[in-house]
Amino acid sequence: MIVQPIKTRIFKEGENLFDFIRQNIKKIPEKSVLVVTSKIVALSENRTRQIKNHREKDLIIKAESEWAMKTKYVWLTIKDGVVMASAGVDESNANGKLILLPKNSYQSAKKILAFAQKNYGVKKIGVLITDSRLFPLRAGIVGLAVGYAGMKGIKDYRGKPDLFGRKLKMSQVDIADSLATAAVLTMGESNERQPLALIKNASIEFSTQKTNPRELLINPKNDIYAPIFKNLRK
Repeated sequence: MIVQPIKTRIFKEGENLFDFIRQNIKKIPEKSVLVVTSKIVALSENRTRQIKNHREKDLIIKAESEWAMKTKYVWLTIKDGVVMASAGVDESNANGKLILLPKNSYQSAKKILAFAQKNYGVKKIGVLITDSRLFPLRAGIVGLAVGYAGMKGIKDYRGKPDLFGRKLKMSQVDIADSLATAAVLTMGESNERQPLALIKNASIEFSTQKTNPRELLINPKNDIYAPIFKNLRK
């Protein structure tokens, strides 16, 4: 698998995202994955807020969350069924504003997919919108797929034999977040100016079917981290 980050100029708020992609990517090979950071998708949708104080920021985070709890460093939140810090609301590389997540990342990915297929003449292509997240008890961020289209997000090994013929009962691979982590690693999180990337030769299943945004989600009651969320309200 090859991940090719693409260096660009600074993306401006309200700018046309499709024109920006076209300016920076001249060709997309078949069976590639186009990676776009959630930040420039959000900027293209004018998903920013100007705030005067921390109270306003807290109100925005809570409004963007399905559930929120203040912790020592950040708000621990659930946004679109995913545990993340502060509902994805970010001040980094925001020029004094807050940048929210896209309004509907799966819908945005679907639109980018249609654009890429038409503009680059490709049939089998995936689109991945990325952000970053933390794992419990682990330092440092990894990638998160907040939306995707044109590919399966999970690979299911349940019912298949392992090396010694034992049928697997639980094993599934989170393809979308694995690709997002590889992309975030190469694209950077600081001043690299690499908000786009192409992933080539990835072992994934492309799909023409509508993406199911819930295929990666688990009910909190069934999650192995469930004890951490014992205070989660219905």
